[in-house]
Amino acid sequence: MHARVSQYRIRPGKMDEFTAAVDSLIPALHKVAGFRSLLILRGGEPNKPEATAISLWDTVDELRAGDNNVFYYQVLTRLMACCDGFPSVREHEVLVSDIPLR
Repeated sequence: MHARVSQYRIRPGKMDEFTAAVDSLIPALHKVAGFRSLLILRGGEPNKPEATAISLWDTVDELRAGDNNVFYYQVLTRLMACCDGFPSVREHEVLVSDIPLR
C-alpha cells in the first residue's frame, strides 16, 4: 500500500469551505482505480490553519496514475481556492496500517 501526503495552508475563514469541498469529492475518489481511503488532519495555529491529507492507494502505480486523471486536477482546483500557495505533496510506502479498508 502507498500513501500521498499533502500539506495545505488554509486561508483564514476557509476551513469549513475546504472541508465541504473534500466531503463532496469523496464519493468520486472511491471510483478511482486503486484508491482505498482518505484521512484529513487539521493543524496549525488559529490564524494560520493547515490541513494534512493522507490518501491511501493499493499501488504506487495507481497513485501516480491518478496524477494523469482530469479528476485529480479538478479536486486540486477546488481545494486550492481555499488555500495559500500550492500544497506540499509527498509519496510514502505504508509500512503498518490498522485502518479498515473497504
